[in-house]
Amino acid sequence: MQDLTRIIDFITTSNWLILLVGGMIGLLTTPLKFALGIILGGVIVAVNFHLLRRTIDKMIIPEKVSEMGRSLVGNVLMKYYIRFSVTALLIGLLMANHVVHPIGLVAGLSVCVASFFLAAILELTKIIFKEAV
Repeated sequence: MQDLTRIIDFITTSNWLILLVGGMIGLLTTPLKFALGIILGGVIVAVNFHLLRRTIDKMIIPEKVSEMGRSLVGNVLMKYYIRFSVTALLIGLLMANHVVHPIGLVAGLSVCVASFFLAAILELTKIIFKEAV
């Protein structure tokens, strides 16, 4: 469980760091709409990941699981779908009003994917080097 918490902490931190670096590079090298897409997409996905983590941390407590049982899964899924709907609405509004460039938004939304890949690579290197020793 400690490994999982460490990985999730790493992903949360790297989301914000990748967003910061990507946003700065975008502001310096791309048009404003593209850079705004990177920044807003990254903020949307980082906040969404943070809220998902908070929901799971609050819900997956042994006392709560034994008390609520199956309704716990429904509660977590309901919060997930509400968050998903709000995210889709927000992305739709950004695109419909031409606030951001679509490719910049996709790049920003990929911040979390980049964090997952980075965490996976780091964990695999730990496993490989641990077995080599």
